[in-house]
Amino acid sequence: MKSLAELAAIREKMQSKVQIREGATTTRVVVGMATCGIAAGARPVLNAFVEGVAKSNVGDKVTVTQTGCIGICQYEPVVEIYEEGKEKVTYVKLTAEKAAEIVEKHLVGGAVVEEYTIGAYKAL
Repeated sequence: MKSLAELAAIREKMQSKVQIREGATTTRVVVGMATCGIAAGARPVLNAFVEGVAKSNVGDKVTVTQTGCIGICQYEPVVEIYEEGKEKVTYVKLTAEKAAEIVEKHLVGGAVVEEYTIGAYKAL
């Protein structure tokens, strides 16, 4: 960093990511980040949600946060989506690619991606 302008640019870039992680919105994406989740690959999933929400310009409606153990370790990485006025959706066995698809179809398009939900895995 060589100037105050560079520092300001870095601050502005990171501020949008902080807003996505801490804002007060109508939709919350909660990624299980306990030891079991991290070992199963939750960190790239969390990053994919943060980046996808930022790129899709839904950051004013969607907050991405993390939590500890959700309690269903055999299904990690686990993500729960809470939307105001709707039932919670639990996505399981996620990858960064699946997370990007969920951002596009569920968070932007409004359609639950049924094949990635816990109900789809329990039916197998």
